[in-house]
Order: sequence, then structure tokens, then C-alpha cells
Amino acid sequence: MIILQGNKLERSFAGQVLFDNISLQIDERDRIALVGKNGAGKSTLLKILVGEEAATSGEVHTKRDISLSYLAQDSRFESENTIYDEMLHVFDHLRVKEDRLRLMELEMGQLSGEALDQLMKTYDSLSEEFRQAGGFTYEADIRTILNGFKFDQSMWGMKISELSGGQNTRLALAKMLLEQPELLVLDEPTNHLDIETIAWLEQYLSNYKGALLIVSHDRYFLDKVATVTMDLTKHSLDRYVGNYSKFVELKEQKHLTEQHNYEKQQKEIAKLEDFVQKNIVRASTTKRAQARRKQLEKMERLDKPMKNGKSAHMTFYSEKPSGNLVLTVEEAAVGYEGLVLSKPISIEQRKLDAIAVVGPNGIGKTTLLKSIIGQLPLIEGQIRFGANVQTGYYDQTQSALTPSNSVLEELWSAFPTTPEVEIRNRLGAFLFSGDDVKKSVSMLSGGEKARLLLAKLSMENNNFLILDEPTNHLDIDSKEVLENALIDFDGTLLFVSHDRYFINRVATKVLELSETGSKLYLGDYDYYLEKKAELAAQEIPVQQVEVSNSQGALTYQTQKENQKEQRRIARRIEQIEEEIESLENRLEELNLSMLSTNDIGELTDYQKETDRLTAQQESLMEEWEELSEQMG
Repeated sequence: MIILQGNKLERSFAGQVLFDNISLQIDERDRIALVGKNGAGKSTLLKILVGEEAATSGEVHTKRDISLSYLAQDSRFESENTIYDEMLHVFDHLRVKEDRLRLMELEMGQLSGEALDQLMKTYDSLSEEFRQAGGFTYEADIRTILNGFKFDQSMWGMKISELSGGQNTRLALAKMLLEQPELLVLDEPTNHLDIETIAWLEQYLSNYKGALLIVSHDRYFLDKVATVTMDLTKHSLDRYVGNYSKFVELKEQKHLTEQHNYEKQQKEIAKLEDFVQKNIVRASTTKRAQARRKQLEKMERLDKPMKNGKSAHMTFYSEKPSGNLVLTVEEAAVGYEGLVLSKPISIEQRKLDAIAVVGPNGIGKTTLLKSIIGQLPLIEGQIRFGANVQTGYYDQTQSALTPSNSVLEELWSAFPTTPEVEIRNRLGAFLFSGDDVKKSVSMLSGGEKARLLLAKLSMENNNFLILDEPTNHLDIDSKEVLENALIDFDGTLLFVSHDRYFINRVATKVLELSETGSKLYLGDYDYYLEKKAELAAQEIPVQQVEVSNSQGALTYQTQKENQKEQRRIARRIEQIEEEIESLENRLEELNLSMLSTNDIGELTDYQKETDRLTAQQESLMEEWEELSEQMG
């Protein structure tokens, strides 16, 4: 069922078209990601759809009596209530029914006979309504949502007016989730959230009963939540079925198809025009030439496919190679005087390693990087660099920029012996061209400052890059360009990032910081999550059991046997997962072989092996499910 529809929407400012010819439809339970370049008008389109702004032309229609909640990037609400009381207000309608039920319970003790029977019927009916509306669970729902958004019970009595801007926005989102509208429109909902809270929100929204329309630069989040992706350009809103990663794949396929069709038509046009030119004046062929000319006139000509806007062309390379051992950190403690954030931390980083540092907010990730580059002292431990190591540092606070400089001066003052044309070319590669290079640094947006800092870093030609939240402020397109540049970098990387998609693409190892120190995982972010889940499954808590004559408590030996069995199951699960992965790889090879041959005998053999391996895979999956239930 359609719950919202936009038809031929246009938005212009002072005669300049932001977008036009935009049509879309949102159905019940849709999970839509709205993407597009910075400045494409995504936030403006959301405001038009929810009625906060008017379109220059076009119409928006919604289902009658639709319940809709909208979270803007800077959403705040003013209230003198406490956090918990504000959440309770969401359920005022239920609390009225609850009060009525309590009064009816009191009346029951004072009635008898037919009057009591009638009251009991009314009570049962109202009680069922109350139950179906969540009357028996709303307080538990409030607790779940508040805890999910890191408002623990010690904060529930705080007045909302005392919250910071980020906390207020988080609470606004928490309240919307409790309201459970039919359509939830979210503009950058992961702002102000740490990775743990974002992961919780992903899980919650995946099971959300209403429809979702989301703008976000967090591609990992969009991959987990969205099932449809809409790409906003100046003159169209293209719909792709799938999450963000699928959209990237489908969009590239679409571009290649359009390019192929355009080139094919151009060849056809050239051929027809050549025929007309050569034959139009010859009596024997003039009729055919005229027919070709009419064919050309009637032809619907395809526009040359263009990728949306300009992209940066970031590159990083090292002037000279480092030794094989790049960085050693031994038994380090990071923090400030009187406050240890994490210890002991140990790192042995080798050439070409790309290590992502992760951990909860406030655990000392940035502090560790600053200690490594010498800006802060270690509380304990040692740091050593290997032979020929040249470090470059990206500071997320962007404090290394001089506000009074122009963009050109900022780069030229750092590299005064470099010819101006080379400086301008480098700035152009990072999307500063024309009059952009005359802008003062103080007037730049966060994304522009990030690109300028990365341009400076790219000219240093270091072999060891230490990056603190390098994707902050960048739009999705710039993030992807940066990822590709760092993947191609011929040096070593150590970086802190909350961008899980970025970590997955760039990292070869993940270093997790906690209060008890560091732990290294030899893979990307998804691998890190899988391994953490496996380790958690294998940690069987040893419970203190009081053994008494009156209770059939487990003996010490029985506990040991149970733990041994749990460990055996965990090992078998890991073994099955490896076997399934091996089967999947072989099945993929068979599929490619079947596509590349026309030999009937070979196809038959490939199909037999595919059937056998598929049956084996299904059997292993059944065993995996059974063992997983036993572990649960």
C-alpha cells in the first residue's frame, strides 16, 4: 500500500534549479536509502516530503491520517521534563486506559450480579485493547530504547534542558522510535552515535514495522538497513533494488550499458550520415539516401552518459621505502596525568600493514596516535620506529590549517619550492579549481578543509601515514576516492575511524583498544566482528553453584564435562564454517566454468559436482544450526 507519493517535484532558489522532475513512491515497510552528491538537495527533498518546505512545483500526497516522524540533522526539542518523563508522554493514551482499568478493578469489589458481569465484559475488552497496544510492555520499551541510546538509569532524572546538543538529538531519535510512526524520515541519524549504538540502531531498524526513508553518509549502516536505494541527481531520482553496495554495483552496470548503447548509436549515426553524404546527389541512390536521412531525423538520440559531477583524484605514494619493521609499541599506557585510558598496548607493525584502531569512545584511540607522533607522552611503555620511516599525520581537528591563508597559500607555504602550476594541479586533483584556490581557509566547509589537509599530506610523500578519522566531513564520493587512494598506497597505514565501510575496504588488521589493553585481529572489520562473536561464544562462564542436600545441583565434575562439551561444539562449529566457505569457493569456480563452456559433457560433469556439493553444503548447514542452538 502506498503511504507517500511525490510527483514531478522541483525546487529552485533565485531561479537556480536545485533539482526537478523528481517522482517517488513509498510503500508500507519500505526501507529506502536516499543518496546523492553533497549539494544535490537530499535534505531539501526530505523537508519537502514531510511538509517542512514547499516545492517550487509538483505535488506530495500522503495516506490519510498517516503518522510520520522526521529527524533533521540538527533536530532538537525544548522541554522542561526529565528524560524519563518525556518518554512517558509518548504513552499518555495508554496511561489513560491504564488508569481506567485500575478504577474498574476497584469497582469490581463493590458490584455483584449483572452489574459485575457487565463491568467484567467491559474490563476484558479494554484490557485486550490495552495489551495489543503494548500497555504491558511500554515501560520495558522505554528502558530498552534509553539504554540502547546510552542514556543509562542514572541519567533518567536529568532535565532535557541540561543535555548537550548531541544528547538532545539522540533523545529526539529515541522518542521517535518509541512513537513507532508509519513512516520514519531520518537525516543523518548516526551523527552523535558511537559504533556500538549505531550497531544497536541497525538491528532495531531492521525489525522496524513501519517504512523508513534515510539519508546517511554511513555506508555500512545503509548496507545493514536499506533494501532500496534512490540516487538523487539534478534531473532524476533513480531507483535501485538493494542496499548501498548493491546500488554501487548496479549503477556501474547501468553506466556501462548506457555507454555501450550510446557508442553503438553514434557508430550507426556516423554510418547513416556517411551514406547520405556520399549518395544524396547521385540519381541512382538518392532515394535510399533520402530514406536514410528521414531515419536520422526520426531517431531518438541518446545523451552521452556522464558520471555525476567531478570526482577527486587523490593519490599517495612514498618517496623512499621503509624497513620491514615500521613501528613497535611495547607495554604502553595512554592517557593523561592521573588518568589511564588503556593499558597495556602492544603493536608490532610491518611494512604495508594497514591497521585500523577501534574501541569505545573515550578509550584513548586519538591519544594513542598523538603519543606515537610525539604530541603527547606515554604514561608507560616505549615507542620505536623502524629504519627509514617517514611519518605523515592527519589530524581530525584540522588544527594544522591557517585560517587567514587562501587555499593556494596554504599549500604553497608548506611547499615553497614547488612550482605554482604543480601546486594548482594538486589542488585541482582534490577538487579546488578556478576561484576556489582564492578562498580563505576560514571560509571552507568541513569537507573542503578535509580535502585540503589530504592534499597537503599527499605532497609530503611519506611512507607511514597516521590518520585520525580521515573520512569525517567527506561526502560518500570523496570517501570512496580516498579509500581507493589508500588501497593503492605503497606504504604503511595506521588509522582511527568510526567508518566501518572504510575500515572494511582499507584495513588488513584491526587493533581493538579497551581498558585492559589491546588485541590484534588479522582481518577487516567484518572479520573482527566474527572473531569477537566466536570468542564470546566460547567463553562459558563458570557459575558458583551452591550444592545442598535438598537441591539437585551440578557437581564440579559435571560442570567440567559441560564446559568440555561446549568447547567441542564451538570447535566443530568453526570447522563447519571453514568447510562451508571452501564449498562456496568451489561452487563459485564451477559456476564460472559452466558459463565459459559449451561442451555438453563438461556441463554435465560440472552439474553433477554442483549438485553433490550443494547437498553437502545443506547437510553442513543443518548441522551448524543444530549445534548453534545447543551453544545458545
